[in-house]
Amino acid sequence: MTITETMSVADGSIFVELPVGFDQGWNRLPGICVDGRRITINPAEYFFRFESHSWLVADWDLVKSELLSVEETTERSVEQKALEFIRRHAAPTRDAARVLSTAHEVYSYLFRGEHLTGLGLPGVTADHLRMLREAATLMALNKVELDGHISNVGPCWFFPAATSVVFGLDDEVAALLDEVYHGAWFNEHRRIESIKAHAALGGRLVHGCQSVPDQSGGVVAPYGASMSIFRDDLTAFKSGWLAQVYSHRIAAG
Repeated sequence: MTITETMSVADGSIFVELPVGFDQGWNRLPGICVDGRRITINPAEYFFRFESHSWLVADWDLVKSELLSVEETTERSVEQKALEFIRRHAAPTRDAARVLSTAHEVYSYLFRGEHLTGLGLPGVTADHLRMLREAATLMALNKVELDGHISNVGPCWFFPAATSVVFGLDDEVAALLDEVYHGAWFNEHRRIESIKAHAALGGRLVHGCQSVPDQSGGVVAPYGASMSIFRDDLTAFKSGWLAQVYSHRIAAG
């Protein structure tokens, strides 16, 4: 699929068709239109900051065949193996639809139903995993540069806020999903699985939260990105843009 197939010449919109339809609640956020399996994003309306039109991706089928089954050794950690894979196989793309399609594959794998029995979280349901897959897919368009500057920020950066707007969740459930997204309650096996899978998106999942979800969000960052600059940049923009996301929340009752 080429860039001309995914970016409208007329208005610069991003559009993609995914294997499954997304929740109609995404239409509550500015700049995004969900119509069955088709998602259209107007970058000027959707993003708070959209400075980079290029992402690093690798073929998901190659990740599955060459990386997911690789074991860590005393000589090479799983992070080293993921980085080596990215160096060999990842390439920049300006095709936002490819990024979204790849992300949907990654998160369909990471948030698959078989994990429900092993999470130790009886409140997490199959429907919650669907919400995680959808929100995480869209978060893949966020981007942080090697110098730590955050170049792309959409509403899904603020994970609990965005999911509360889209899915009508209360604060407690939205925060629970945020914990599951970041993997704080998963075991080491799940962390390793996440490191490998995120190689398809050119890096590793990092987030700005501390010990609990605090709306600092997450992004797949390239290995070697400056986390100190990332933290400072996040602090500077967080409160104003977070308030804008919450402004689209539907009042209870």
